[in-house]
Amino acid sequence: MKYQHLIPLVGCALIVAIFLQQTFFVNVTLNEELPDVYVGIDVAYEDLASIKELIDEVQSYTNTFVIGCTGITYDTEKLNDTCQYLYDRNMFFIIYSEHAPRAEWIESATSTWGKYFLGYYAFDEAGGRQLDRGSLRVREADNITDASNQFVEHLNVSLTSFKRRYPSSVSPTVFSSDYALYWFDYKAGYDVMLAQLGWNYSRQLNVALCRGAATVQNKSWGVIITWTYNDHPYIGSGEELYNDLVLAYDNGAEYILIFDSNENYTKGILEEEHLEALEQFWEYTQQNPRGSALQDERVAYVLPADYAYGFRGPDDKIWGLWEADSFSYDLSVNVSNALKEYGTKLDIIYDDGLEADNTSMYIKLVFWNGTIHEQ
Repeated sequence: MKYQHLIPLVGCALIVAIFLQQTFFVNVTLNEELPDVYVGIDVAYEDLASIKELIDEVQSYTNTFVIGCTGITYDTEKLNDTCQYLYDRNMFFIIYSEHAPRAEWIESATSTWGKYFLGYYAFDEAGGRQLDRGSLRVREADNITDASNQFVEHLNVSLTSFKRRYPSSVSPTVFSSDYALYWFDYKAGYDVMLAQLGWNYSRQLNVALCRGAATVQNKSWGVIITWTYNDHPYIGSGEELYNDLVLAYDNGAEYILIFDSNENYTKGILEEEHLEALEQFWEYTQQNPRGSALQDERVAYVLPADYAYGFRGPDDKIWGLWEADSFSYDLSVNVSNALKEYGTKLDIIYDDGLEADNTSMYIKLVFWNGTIHEQ
């Protein structure tokens, strides 16, 4: 799981082609394509020698790297060195920061590294921290709609402040990861959310929540595989890691990353078995190109508007402010049954501004109140 000051990941964006007008984070030529999927590692420690060794090890079976330690990202010399090292190996990279970057650095980075500079990962786990009362954006509210409005507004203020210092020619795309409330993260202004796969939480449930929110709000999404344990070995076995990677890929994730750091942010946690699993997964992606079948026969389960329940068990909270009740229990049972019935075809969305143009990809909408809308 990610933690506040040294956690990484960082927004994705596209930088414009040489000789074309510059926007932010996409540099494509007429004959150049970006990857179908970004696969890589999110490193949250500062040991540059070890980081470069890891980059050299995985460069043949990954294409993306997250510079996730503020000991590097807040040090211009170290940051430039790491970015250039990745660029020289044709690897895309994302930069973690909780402070607005300098406009002149962004302009230089865009010019120097082009499409390989994907963007910034700003802040972390806003929804999950609200649910678990770790870092509250909403401390009290009159009702769930009030809580929703406060959360979205407060997070939007933080994101707007982060973007404000960008040069006028830049329109940044911003990343984060979370383990709940993806819908509201997107509403607040994130462009890409990464569903955290870790602990004993349901992988398919988090994929359905994140993918559904991204699909209806016309955003991008992915996953980041995080801790399973609080101490060594932190992450699951190589076989478990491989299964999570394949699950993410088969569900259509555009970004698939692995979080690599111990609790002290001093060294990585990936062992040989994990790197072998990652290499095996890379081969899987080459042998199994994704097609339009990912979009076929999708079904959406529609939650009530603003009802931010965590779905991690019968005692989870609503917005971190209200206790679970009989309604949340029944809702959890219905969502669980829908996951069993529809599996990877299921997305979970909210009854919030749904129109024909943003739900047309679903053959069926199953509403929380029992209403079913065939399309």
